Amino acid sequence: MSGILRYIRRNPTLGWGLGILFALILFSTAGRLLITERNAYALATLPDQPPSWEHPFGTDTQGKDLFTGMVIGMGMTLSIGAIAGTIGLGIGTLLGFITGYYAGSIADSIITAIVDIVLTLPGFFLLVLVASTLADPARLDVGPMGVVASLTAWALPTRAIRSQVLTMRQRPFVMMAKLSAMKSPAIILKELVPNLAPYLAMSLAGAVYGGLMGSLGLEGLGIGNRRNPTLGMTIFWVNYYSAFMRGMWWWILPPVIGVILVLTSLVLISMGLDEVANPRVRRRV
Repeated sequence: MSGILRYIRRNPTLGWGLGILFALILFSTAGRLLITERNAYALATLPDQPPSWEHPFGTDTQGKDLFTGMVIGMGMTLSIGAIAGTIGLGIGTLLGFITGYYAGSIADSIITAIVDIVLTLPGFFLLVLVASTLADPARLDVGPMGVVASLTAWALPTRAIRSQVLTMRQRPFVMMAKLSAMKSPAIILKELVPNLAPYLAMSLAGAVYGGLMGSLGLEGLGIGNRRNPTLGMTIFWVNYYSAFMRGMWWWILPPVIGVILVLTSLVLISMGLDEVANPRVRRRV
């Protein structure tokens, strides 16, 4: 543990990213001790109230307490990103190891062709198309929204992990494992995955970022459960009720700052982990 802390102090980019993300998680968890959940939903209080002691972030036109909404919505937004990133990276890791280790096989050709097609498609348009064809896209809750946002989050990790596996499969330790009659699945799990763990962690931050961007875009268009006080849905209501035109700055700032902090933390974590995953950029102690 002390070694990890020393490394984080030496890598301020990673430290700042983890610090911001931890603060946001703490805000969405410990903050629940200070709120009444009912106040995050419509008709809970007086509408269009500026910040006060009773309502630190003010209220919106629907009568929602914005501080309560931010506490609950931040947790929902992070959950959507975690679901989308985990699913996207999970699929990307599986396909990346298959195509990289069994390069030249039929499976490699088929999966690579599908990845190339998906990467050439406009990802956000695909998400809108899929979400809009659901029975009732306005009722997409946290879990389903995370699944929808993951539909395009797997293609880029698949290609990136494939390239890493293609280089590692020629390394001496992999060749020795093959000579010792170790089966291919065992080589992947025991030799390749541990060596690529830092790269996979960096890819997870990128996949969560991509999933969040997709979900925020969908919710900004009003696609999702409009009752949920997520950051994206809050921005949708800001636009719907013309908060900019009405000068309701207290309604605009919290979700915008929240989105900036979440995305900034993920970018910093990805940049910080790049030093761990890529020895060529690793600084000397």
